[in-house]
Amino acid sequence: MDPVKRYADAELPTPHGAFRLVVYKFGTEEHLAIVRGEITGKAAVPTRVHSECWTGETLGSLKCDCRAQLDHALARIATAGHGVVVYLRQEGRGIGLGNKIRAYALQAEGKDTVDANLALGFAADLRSYEQAAAILDELGVQSVALMTNNPAKLAGLAQAGVTISEQVPHWVPAQEHNREYLAVKRAKLGHLAAKGPAAARGRGKR
Repeated sequence: MDPVKRYADAELPTPHGAFRLVVYKFGTEEHLAIVRGEITGKAAVPTRVHSECWTGETLGSLKCDCRAQLDHALARIATAGHGVVVYLRQEGRGIGLGNKIRAYALQAEGKDTVDANLALGFAADLRSYEQAAAILDELGVQSVALMTNNPAKLAGLAQAGVTISEQVPHWVPAQEHNREYLAVKRAKLGHLAAKGPAAARGRGKR
């Protein structure tokens, strides 16, 4: 993996208040941290590691819960007064925008979100979390209270060296267009619905 490089840093007003945007470069790739308050040297920092969803976050697509999850995370961090969203440019669980739209076409023919990816020759989820771990390390975050329902994300971040002090359930309300999608995430991807002890811990890197 290319080394992390902090490239740009500025404040941005949002409906949830002011956040600091920190853009990182990994070779030609750009990812960012959306930061509120002081997080350097802090433990159990409210954190969301969120993958880009152009269809949901730009067009307001109702097929998924991505935009609602991002807004929910920013609102939670604003209420807490500090925290970070690590925003990764990993569209379509890592298969890219074009292949995501191809998967949508297969879903219109009756396949669910997992089977559509498999039919295109991809794994159900191709995302990786080493870059998120590098960003959190560069920000000086000691440990995270991770807003997620995804056990693969918990395991991937822990394997990359992130210390997870708590798994915070992060479900948002379903609606008619994404109800089946959310059910598939529970049934086929094992997404967690209930809060429990930390599901994964890092290797003590921080």
